Amino acid sequence: MDSVRAVKLLVLGGTKFLGRAAVEAALEKGHEVTLFNRGQTNPELFPQVERLHGDRNGDLSALSGRSWDAVVDTSAYLPQQARASAEALAGAAGYYLFVSSVSVYADLSQPVDEDRPLDELPKGQPDDQLLDDFSNYGPLKVLCERAAKNAFRGPTAIVRPGLIVGPHDPTGRFTYWTHRVARGGEILAPEPAESQVQFIDVRDLGEWMVHLCEQRVEGPFNAANRDVTWKTLLETCRQVAGSDARFVWVDPQFLIEREVGQWMELPMWLHEDVGIHATDVSRAAGAGLTFRPLAETIRGTLEHADTTRAAGLDPQREAELITAWKAR
Repeated sequence: MDSVRAVKLLVLGGTKFLGRAAVEAALEKGHEVTLFNRGQTNPELFPQVERLHGDRNGDLSALSGRSWDAVVDTSAYLPQQARASAEALAGAAGYYLFVSSVSVYADLSQPVDEDRPLDELPKGQPDDQLLDDFSNYGPLKVLCERAAKNAFRGPTAIVRPGLIVGPHDPTGRFTYWTHRVARGGEILAPEPAESQVQFIDVRDLGEWMVHLCEQRVEGPFNAANRDVTWKTLLETCRQVAGSDARFVWVDPQFLIEREVGQWMELPMWLHEDVGIHATDVSRAAGAGLTFRPLAETIRGTLEHADTTRAAGLDPQREAELITAWKAR
């Protein structure tokens, strides 16, 4: 095991996306893994690991009387959830890693590092439910971070990923680009082509989280890749897919005037919260975060990501926008 001692690791969740990648990385390194979840998502995965069933919204009794070296919490969206699990494990584990989000920062209109002010829940918004428009997502994650750290009262890491992508991605956002480029033809792409676009391969993130647990590294960390431009992303998609894709680079103002939806309709494109693609990840890189080749991320997405989640431009709307752009 490369001189790293075996770790008894508890993963809250562990069978969907990021948790799944963390479990795969931990098992590959020879660690002892226990899963705590409801047993409803991909229950056939990891038959070799111990499974504890319960519900973090109320029934944590299966965690009683046990101990682990480290805990990975990938699935808390409400502060009550984070607080309850951290309290239950405060005397039962030596280290707690909570997965938050880069969306926690108060001002995402500019580049962000871990020392930037965090968002606050607006007056009147609930702290016990995620709103349909996700407008309280970032502030709730801030409250989750604080709840987990305060309740655990021990060594804690807060990981703030950007968009997580790769095999088994359920969101459809990065996946849209890989499959759209693979289909070929004229593709609407957002200018400027040389601007940075950030995301993180779920396998890189999962492996690094296990590394943090091994070393018990504390502190907040942004987690995203770097040095990838829109042009590099799309050109690499074309190379991996071997398609005849032709990119039509369109000015952002044109897209704004035609009310093209950012992030979901034109996936990953942002004209407001541009700091999400300008995240300083030097602290995480210094703590061991590494990035696999972009082509490997694209290939894994093409082969194994979920394509049922609707995201991306409708083909007819895309064609109409390209026609209007050329005729301007």
